[in-house]
Amino acid sequence: METAVLKQQVKKQIIEFLNLISVTPEDIRDDEPLFGGGLGLDSIDSIELVVLLGREYGIVIQDPKEGRKILVDVNTMVSYIEKNRTK
Repeated sequence: METAVLKQQVKKQIIEFLNLISVTPEDIRDDEPLFGGGLGLDSIDSIELVVLLGREYGIVIQDPKEGRKILVDVNTMVSYIEKNRTK
């Protein structure tokens, strides 16, 4: 899958999984921090994103430190998905 298409898909999945009703994929910049600013997500949201990666891409993240490195922004998520997906 082309990277740009995957980024758009991941943005849609973030919105859907986290029930961000007032956000559109166009509202999420690829390099915008997901936590602490940007979308302002919290630790519960990070758990949901880990579930998303497992369910949609077959990626299992058990180490919270690894999760923090992956869930920085859409760019880092997509890069990790491209390298590690099993689905």
